Amino acid sequence: MASKIKKGDTVVVLRGKEKGKTGEVIKVLREKNRVVVKGVNFVKKHVKEIPNVRKGGIYEVEAPIHISNVMLVCPKCGKPTRVGFRIVQEGDVFRKYRYCKKCNENIDLVTEKVKKREG
Repeated sequence: MASKIKKGDTVVVLRGKEKGKTGEVIKVLREKNRVVVKGVNFVKKHVKEIPNVRKGGIYEVEAPIHISNVMLVCPKCGKPTRVGFRIVQEGDVFRKYRYCKKCNENIDLVTEKVKKREG
């Protein structure tokens, strides 16, 4: 099954103490149905010192959030939206795209265009 949220997407948190915050998805943990969002859901982690590698202490790191508690922000219209899938035939190849249910725009095509402009 294809994931509705992928690494690099911008999402908004819907539930919990971080409700309303937005951030970029750093990592998707598919087996556990969780995502790690940049700048959201910090927890304190006690780390032991390893000589010549890292200092010990208490570090703040982003913890995973359940995928049902976040919603994708459409790169085209800028609103939180549900995600649908379309299968498009390009020659002999079928491609599967995510699309925004509010503005009906293909999300994957928009993000590909944005990446081409940046790079």
